[in-house]
Amino acid sequence: MRLHAAPLTFDIAAAFVREHHRHHTPPQGHKFSIGAMDGDQLVGVVIVGRPVARRRDDGLTLEVTRLCTDGHRNACSFLYGAAARAAFALGYQRIGTYVLKSEPGTSLKAAGWKLIAETPGRSWSVPSRPRTDKHPIEPRLLFERGAA
Repeated sequence: MRLHAAPLTFDIAAAFVREHHRHHTPPQGHKFSIGAMDGDQLVGVVIVGRPVARRRDDGLTLEVTRLCTDGHRNACSFLYGAAARAAFALGYQRIGTYVLKSEPGTSLKAAGWKLIAETPGRSWSVPSRPRTDKHPIEPRLLFERGAA
């Protein structure tokens, strides 16, 4: 059966991430979330929000803050494509996401996203605000897709 997109509430998308994501918990919020459906079964979610990096938060850019599937074939590239189309339909000019450097980015490339930068891995913990890292802190690759 072919995948189709469905709008999701944040609560449903976050619950899917809590159940299936390898190394992240859900983000704090979203602008929108989309589900990948195989018939009536939810097989993946993409959560899209404001960019985490302040310099990228220009009002015209969105960021995929979580993408998670149950391993369904082609669900990742399907969701990256759906997220980009939805962002552009809403008037945003670009959409980006970060993946771990150890991940190949195959689904992003298949969905037409381009690798634009590599960022160093680092902790969110600083002396003025100590935190416990609950995620990998290895370098990340920034992929982006712009409006056509």
